[in-house]
Amino acid sequence: MTAAVYDAIVIGAGHNGLTNAAFLAKAGLRTLVLEKNAYTGGATVSRELHEGWKYSNCSYVCSLFRPEIYNALDLGRHGLKVVPLTASMTFKQDGDYFGSYYDPNVRRRELRRHSQRDADAAVRFDADVMRWCRLIRGFLLRTPPDPGSLRPRDAFEFAYLLKKFYELSEEQLYEFIRFFTMSIAEYLENYFENETVLAHYSGGSIIGTGLGVYSPGTAYVLLHHAMGDVDGNIGAWGFARGGMGAVSGAIAGAFKAHGGEIRNDAEVDSIVVTGKKATGVRLTSGEEIRARVVVSNLDARRTFTAIMDEGDVPPNLLERARNFKIRGSSGKLNIALDGMPTFPALPPDSPLTRGHMHFTDTLERLERAYDDWKEDRWSADPYTDTLIPSQYDPTLAPPGKHMMSVFVQYCPVEPEGGWTAEKRNRFGQTVIDQIADYSPDFKDLILHAEIRTPRELEDEVGLTQGNIFQGELTFDQLLFNRPVPGYAQDRGPVRGMYLCGSSTHPGGGVMGAPGANAAREILRDLRRPDTTPEAFSDD
Repeated sequence: MTAAVYDAIVIGAGHNGLTNAAFLAKAGLRTLVLEKNAYTGGATVSRELHEGWKYSNCSYVCSLFRPEIYNALDLGRHGLKVVPLTASMTFKQDGDYFGSYYDPNVRRRELRRHSQRDADAAVRFDADVMRWCRLIRGFLLRTPPDPGSLRPRDAFEFAYLLKKFYELSEEQLYEFIRFFTMSIAEYLENYFENETVLAHYSGGSIIGTGLGVYSPGTAYVLLHHAMGDVDGNIGAWGFARGGMGAVSGAIAGAFKAHGGEIRNDAEVDSIVVTGKKATGVRLTSGEEIRARVVVSNLDARRTFTAIMDEGDVPPNLLERARNFKIRGSSGKLNIALDGMPTFPALPPDSPLTRGHMHFTDTLERLERAYDDWKEDRWSADPYTDTLIPSQYDPTLAPPGKHMMSVFVQYCPVEPEGGWTAEKRNRFGQTVIDQIADYSPDFKDLILHAEIRTPRELEDEVGLTQGNIFQGELTFDQLLFNRPVPGYAQDRGPVRGMYLCGSSTHPGGGVMGAPGANAAREILRDLRRPDTTPEAFSDD
């Protein structure tokens, strides 16, 4: 059976695939998105896995999504509303806590409570991080130049890069280059002295990453998480009302408004290549669908080694794809609660429960959690990013009830002897026990807990090894090295074939930029009007 010819087929209805498809459809291309699951959104979904509770069961907070894409696709009209988080905090083992408040004056008083020096250093730290954020944000919606190319376009892009770096002082330029190779512990110790403050600010550098706080390269991961914004507040995080599925749902709405089509329960077996050109796809059902352009939202390793014939991939690219670093290190718990848990360390009605809550208060504890993962064990004392978004969004739980999201570092792809239901439950119990150490009524409030290891993340949404970034965010896998040198401009090894997932520039997170960047390259090749928001990127 052969279907009609489409202008473009996008493989995978994750948020980047939908973003890519929406811009193609907006340019007038007849576009089809194929999704293996019965639902749309990939890892950016809201699902009722316990009756009455809506879980953001993979991705869970919103910040990195580019406002330029939000505006270009008019996602507010399609129902996307993001509410800023107001705080974050770390519990201490001695019964105290450190709180990072939304109000800068309150935040400074809290820092002074722990260290006068750190309160002063925080001003310098914020200014330095924001400087790097402003610099990097200008590259997010641009296609990286190819260092081996002599094309005028690549020369112009290199000129743009040089212009931005020329604006830095000599000292700042050296510091920026050094920044990419530093560990987050080393970087933060240039500013702070208090152990809990150091641990608190380190957490963002290990989320989703197979590295520890003393591993070179983790300083950049902090920057990657800090360069998003909510309502113009750079570095802020927020909840999408209705859960993270509201993000993919709004993009899907924009796509359909431009005439796009989504087919669920349609798993792609292979990309069909004829005469060194992608001409369509073959589904696992045997159905073939033809298209002028085929776009993969799968990661680079899975795309080049699983859904492309080896004969269509150059041997050197095949080897690089197999060696592309994708190391699963994260788990996730989604918990339905019968009420709001109490945390005796905090004052009554503390706003700190409305933000990120952490339970690992020293760099040593964070590094020991990483040591467990290196030995193929889940962390006995894990780093967790715990949130209760139902405090902001009553659509997530019945009245008086709550939903808790717990992102866990570290969890191995395969513990010794492999995963079993019993081991998965033990992993979940380890996380629950840690939270209960700081909330005595927490366990009694649990009505249901969904426990996800890297295996569930891979099997369900196609994240290789459960890696949430579709590839490590290390210096050797960024910019024109992402995913591999020579293939960083979203084009595949055959004509008419492209990649748009997070394994391409600028990387992972619910950002939308990889999808938009790939759409720009496709429209350029097809000589169609550019509907992507490059013109509005930070300049």
